[in-house]
Amino acid sequence: MKLWDKGFSIDKKIEEFTVGNDRVIDLHIAKYDIKASIAHAEMLNSIGILTDSEFKALQKELNNLLDEANNHRLTIEDSFEDIHSKIEYELTLKLGETGKKIHTARSRNDQVLVALQLYYMDNINIINKKVKTLFDTLLDLSVIHKDKLLPGYTHLQVAMPSSFGLWFSAYAELLIDDVHLLNAVLAIVDQNPLGSAAGYGSSFPIDRELTTKSLKFSTLKFNVVAAQLSRGKSERSLAMALGSVCNTISRFAMDICLYMSQNFNFISFPDELTTGSSIMPHKKNPDVFELIRGKCNKIQALYSEMLLLTNNLPSGYHRDYQLLKENMIDAIETTKDVLDIFEYSIKQIIVNDIDLTDEKYKYIFTVDSINNLIIDGMSFRDAYKNIGEKVQSGTYQQDAGRAHTHLGSIHNLGLEKIKEKYPK
Repeated sequence: MKLWDKGFSIDKKIEEFTVGNDRVIDLHIAKYDIKASIAHAEMLNSIGILTDSEFKALQKELNNLLDEANNHRLTIEDSFEDIHSKIEYELTLKLGETGKKIHTARSRNDQVLVALQLYYMDNINIINKKVKTLFDTLLDLSVIHKDKLLPGYTHLQVAMPSSFGLWFSAYAELLIDDVHLLNAVLAIVDQNPLGSAAGYGSSFPIDRELTTKSLKFSTLKFNVVAAQLSRGKSERSLAMALGSVCNTISRFAMDICLYMSQNFNFISFPDELTTGSSIMPHKKNPDVFELIRGKCNKIQALYSEMLLLTNNLPSGYHRDYQLLKENMIDAIETTKDVLDIFEYSIKQIIVNDIDLTDEKYKYIFTVDSINNLIIDGMSFRDAYKNIGEKVQSGTYQQDAGRAHTHLGSIHNLGLEKIKEKYPK
């Protein structure tokens, strides 16, 4: 069944090319399309297009389909283009002429738009909850390991003392920035486009505020052309926010891969979380973090794809928009999986004791040594020269290091302040 069927058959090659992978992808938005159809039917009833009995019959069948979708029993056979044609077919099969009325005063354009907006809203909230879980885990780890020193690096050269408390809480605080972006995108997609039809509204006296309330949108996209133009803009914004989350996670994963290597040996994980080699029996590879890094980097590239697909499209609907859906939905589902597996794994991290008196860390406290001289009355420039000359001549002796007491430093992590910053 095709919603645009006018009594002739389309070329099979053209049909296969234009339908693409929608039958598989649309299972992710099925329940949202059904919820929007219920709200649309309610609105049609309120303006007299559907009788009370027709609305009740449609509502009952749509709720049955919603139950199938929620329990993963709904399927989209090859004879259908997408979830939208599948739903209308089922309603017509069960209710006859009443089922054919469900598409009155809407287009597949605003039907897809509203389903995607609802899907995005739901999943941004889910991702936000997963980010908060990871945030809490990282702060817990920061407390547990706050007294364990860790070499800090610049240019991959030993630089200054850091700590595991700083390391864990650094990535926790970065997640706050990611949440701000996610929340900004939530405000963008939380606008009801239903009723914009093909992008130019309808001559029916539809009540768009009723569907906005029924679907729990905060507001609607008032201008019908703006509603259509929001497709692509929403995806670009969401791709940027997902990329921000994934940037934080991929950099953290890179640290983990580096710190697990024998040359660093700062951390390890239980054997069950690592993989082996087909020929080297000693290997314990951080495959899970390498895959997290790779998947996150792939998602960070999504913004460029969304931009190039949409940046020069004129107003109105274009079939190019269909290409936004598959990779956008895949990125959302992957982000959820990545957050789950990262949080599951990082909770099992083993933090090793690091001997900062080891020869390779000989100069890690040079800045503290300079500061000690300054405290004793020497100027910074003279103190810097003094320690620099000792380093060059090989006479520098490592100091024990000074307490770093300012807010956000090794010995004053400011964890409560970081907690307070987290968006409510």
